[in-house]
Amino acid sequence: MTEAAPSVEHAEPALRLRGVGRRFGGLLAVHDVDLDIVHGERRAILGPNGAGKTTLFNVICGDLPASAGRVELFGEDVTTRPARYRAKLGLARTYQQSRLFNGLTVEDSIYLSIVGVEGGRLRPVVLPGRDREARERAREAAGKVAISHKLGELVGSLSHGEHRQVAIAMALAAEPKALMLDEPASGLSRGERQLLTDLLLALDRKITLILIEHDMDIALRVAEEVTMMHDGRVIVEGTPAEIRANETVHDLYLGRGYRNE
Repeated sequence: MTEAAPSVEHAEPALRLRGVGRRFGGLLAVHDVDLDIVHGERRAILGPNGAGKTTLFNVICGDLPASAGRVELFGEDVTTRPARYRAKLGLARTYQQSRLFNGLTVEDSIYLSIVGVEGGRLRPVVLPGRDREARERAREAAGKVAISHKLGELVGSLSHGEHRQVAIAMALAAEPKALMLDEPASGLSRGERQLLTDLLLALDRKITLILIEHDMDIALRVAEEVTMMHDGRVIVEGTPAEIRANETVHDLYLGRGYRNE
């Protein structure tokens, strides 16, 4: 049995958005988004293509600046802070297209993700004690996503599903306080999707999880709270059961198979 989620009523938000927007010229991709996600929460951000989900992710992590509003991370205003600053605060993410080092081994790739967050740049001098610790953390992260048997193999030789595992391991190796996953199940087989679901359900409750996912079976099983977006706006929030029962969500996205019995 997994540990219960922290109390939403009393917990300080890990992430707070107020009036957040993002404009590309005349296109308003994200508009007036308010969002509160508490420490340890599992939140899914759902909606069709073009709803603004990935743009919102990019604003949260600092890949894109907000055109309007305020972004608070772990109680700090980071609206104008760069992505590297937010990463050092404890925010990690993956992307729709895995950004990996195909010419490196799995272990070296995970190791470099640790060094990058801690030092901000690659060190020209090897520090045996610190590097040994980083290597141990890299192997531990690989174990958490069931990719330890591939540590010595080149990333470029792995399957698509294994690339997803490596990307998540790289994010976890940085020991984040919040983990953002952008469509982690995209392109996975049925077996790989089950493995991914198991990995997410087993994720340490100290880590806040924010998930974009088109696979509703995964999203509604893993999430405790769901935010639905449409045309750059939040249209409804609720538990997975409330989302399944919501007529607007049902008509727009989920279909008959997800309606409560």
